[in-house]
Amino acid sequence: MSVSDTDWPASPLAAADAAFVALTSDPTPLSIDLDMFDPDDGLPSGVMAMPAVRDWLLQHARAYTARDVLWRELIRRARMCGPQWVIAAVGMAMPALRRYAGQLCAGYRGDPDDIDAEILTGFLAALRDHVDVARPAPYAALCRAGWRAGHELRQQASEFTPLEDVDHVTGPRIPKVPYGHPDVLVRRAVGLGILDPVDEEPYIEVRLGRRAVEPIAARLGITADALRMRLRRIDTRIADALARGLLTGVSALQPADELEAEAQRRAALRRACERRALAQVATAQAA
Repeated sequence: MSVSDTDWPASPLAAADAAFVALTSDPTPLSIDLDMFDPDDGLPSGVMAMPAVRDWLLQHARAYTARDVLWRELIRRARMCGPQWVIAAVGMAMPALRRYAGQLCAGYRGDPDDIDAEILTGFLAALRDHVDVARPAPYAALCRAGWRAGHELRQQASEFTPLEDVDHVTGPRIPKVPYGHPDVLVRRAVGLGILDPVDEEPYIEVRLGRRAVEPIAARLGITADALRMRLRRIDTRIADALARGLLTGVSALQPADELEAEAQRRAALRRACERRALAQVATAQAA
């Protein structure tokens, strides 16, 4: 099935749904092999077109484990395997997105298409970067992101309640962070050896930029779980450094030798892991 330019819907959600229908129609509908999942997850078996998978999930609303494992795979494919899987993810979530749009558009005086667009934008941002597939209920997190985006637009169009005496508040209204901007903190951590230089960019991308872990891990040549573990260890070191006052500008008391020794130990461990991985690859090729 194809959609001509003249037939393309004006509503962003309707357009996304039309793209999903076109992508999943005969003769070559986008499908997924459900045999890749563990039978204990509760999903049906065999190759199934995406609309049929969506129907199955709607009919099994309490199949929480099945929903989670399927959506983790859909999110991974949307991030790593091309735009067709982005369309598939939106189409799979369309019943919920349309329901949210209907709720938020009730009584809305603006253009309903604007609400649709915000819901879709919020969903796509979460799909691309913000939802952590290591956490439970990734599908719910995606849908909440879409709803929040539409709700914020709706709130902007409604009446607001002024804060009493706000005009009398002097000075900045944002609390001052004791250690400065987070980017400065990270660079300082690198300079002190708390954060290895090779980890600076991934840490900023994930923790500060809220980017998805999977593409960054693929670029580094490691698994997403390995990158998550590495980032959690960095979180621990930075939290410890903050508690000890190492990142707040007090430089005279910084145990530089200790930090340098820890950085060297991490570098040696990383080199050993890389050598072991190369040896395993060489052994596998020789076999």
